[in-house]
Amino acid sequence: MNSPTYFEIQSENPEATATFYTDLFGWKFTKQEGMPLAYWQIETDGIRGGLLGRPAPTPGTGSGTNAYTCSMEVDTFDLCADKIVTLGGMIALPKFAVPGKCWQGYFMDPAGNTFGIFEVDENAQ
Repeated sequence: MNSPTYFEIQSENPEATATFYTDLFGWKFTKQEGMPLAYWQIETDGIRGGLLGRPAPTPGTGSGTNAYTCSMEVDTFDLCADKIVTLGGMIALPKFAVPGKCWQGYFMDPAGNTFGIFEVDENAQ
């Protein structure tokens, strides 16, 4: 069993980050009581995750990714990319083909976290 089974997102403003991902993907966030820091469980249609207050400052622009980057499969890349930007996200690496597999791209949520989306397309070139 070597597949990812859990992910965590850190944010200076967890409530705003939860709203972003709820509006974008329909994820459900449930606050966990009794934790040593503010923590929310994340329910998706697949992998489970968590959201927590960022325990250290976000690295500055140009520092590279400081955490695991997860990518979500979407039905339509372009529609999702437009929605990300509308909700306050930013394009980190524009849409590109993974030949014969999918369309992939990377974004930053409003809290500065990098994530990817991909649309399966065996004709991607």
